[in-house]
Amino acid sequence: MQRPLIAVLITSAFLTLNAQAADLIQVYQQALANDATFASARSSLDAGRERITQGRAGLLPTISASGSYTRNRGDFVPPNEGIDIVDGEIVNNQRRNQDNNSKVYTVSLSQPVFNLGLWESYQQSKLSQAIAEATFAQAQLDLITRVSQAYFDVLTAQDNLTSTQAQKVATTEQLASAKRNFEVGTQTITDTHEAQAAYDLVVAQEFAAINDLDNKRTALQVIVGKAPGELAPLRTGVTISPPEPAVVETWVGAAEGQNYSVISAQLNLEIAKREIARNRANHLPTANLTALAQRAEATGAAIGTNGVTNNKAIGLTLNVPIFNGFAVTSKVRETIALEDKSRNDLEAIKRAAAQNARQAYLGMNSGLAQVKALEAAEVSSKSSLDSNKLGYQVGVRINIDVLNAQKLLYATQKDLSKARYDTIMNGLRLKSAAGSLKEEDLAPINALLVH
Repeated sequence: MQRPLIAVLITSAFLTLNAQAADLIQVYQQALANDATFASARSSLDAGRERITQGRAGLLPTISASGSYTRNRGDFVPPNEGIDIVDGEIVNNQRRNQDNNSKVYTVSLSQPVFNLGLWESYQQSKLSQAIAEATFAQAQLDLITRVSQAYFDVLTAQDNLTSTQAQKVATTEQLASAKRNFEVGTQTITDTHEAQAAYDLVVAQEFAAINDLDNKRTALQVIVGKAPGELAPLRTGVTISPPEPAVVETWVGAAEGQNYSVISAQLNLEIAKREIARNRANHLPTANLTALAQRAEATGAAIGTNGVTNNKAIGLTLNVPIFNGFAVTSKVRETIALEDKSRNDLEAIKRAAAQNARQAYLGMNSGLAQVKALEAAEVSSKSSLDSNKLGYQVGVRINIDVLNAQKLLYATQKDLSKARYDTIMNGLRLKSAAGSLKEEDLAPINALLVH
């Protein structure tokens, strides 16, 4: 009665482990909430969305209010009037009190009527906000590719460790077999030395694989903010879809026009053009509409009665620049050079985006062909290993032949696993370069994992 219960508990434990294995979408959602780089990009977007409000403020009226209160204490003595001498001291009997208080309240308004520089600044603020939006969109694409790369790096490291450990088990068996055959005299000590050397090598490779897996897990932890648990592996024998459309120039054209880095560079070029116009506007006159309302109250002995003055004024202020030491002319020449720099930067970014799209497209097609070839090589390597094992048992093959066949099989399996991951990543990079990568693109990749 106990054995069925134990079997159920073991099965439940395995199912629980599988249920806890996080897939690619779950890891991506953790990165959305915890990745510091993406959080920084989100804060930059929030800051960038304030640019239009700041740029528009220069075109709107400025209203200010001020007030002052002054209290004066003093006397006024007329010269040589009312002077008496009492007990040897001079006494002024005509001293006049000059104490007074004043209150002034002012409300003023200034509205730009003509200022081309402020208008260009407002147009630049709209472009700056658009750059913030494009930069954040690129950060989203980068997060998708960074998470996916880190995820598949962990799977690659796990596959390498699993393959190395399997090779270690097989090499251990071959070493034990060589020792037994040497003891009974059917093989020479050379076979034992060869098997021992192969075993020592695979042990060293195992240590390196364990260290590499720890490093890859740490890299993923940096993105998701916590130590990653078990990850859902790629299913065996998955079929990876080729790029659609299957025309490289279509992807290159999309990269040159829709890549978010290209869009940001185009907006920067437009800002540079606006900067030239804004600096040239410093040669032009500016006009402001001004209005003022003021109330002044004065009280005191010198005044005799309270005095109140109300003043209201409205006018137009015109400012005409005449000469400022050639500063504006120099600034215009500087912005023209910066505009040329922005144009060259745009061209460089377009070329880089096109190159990235082309490389990802070719890498994906090459990866698909490589996966197909390695799948056939895996089948052949398994057959070769089985044949060498059989030949070793009947004496037509030596120990080194079996060890080489094992090494070839495990190397082929590692290469096949890596080729699949690289092909998937090239597909994501291709869409990222073309500016069309979305979170929804992770769903078909996630469907290739073991759930």
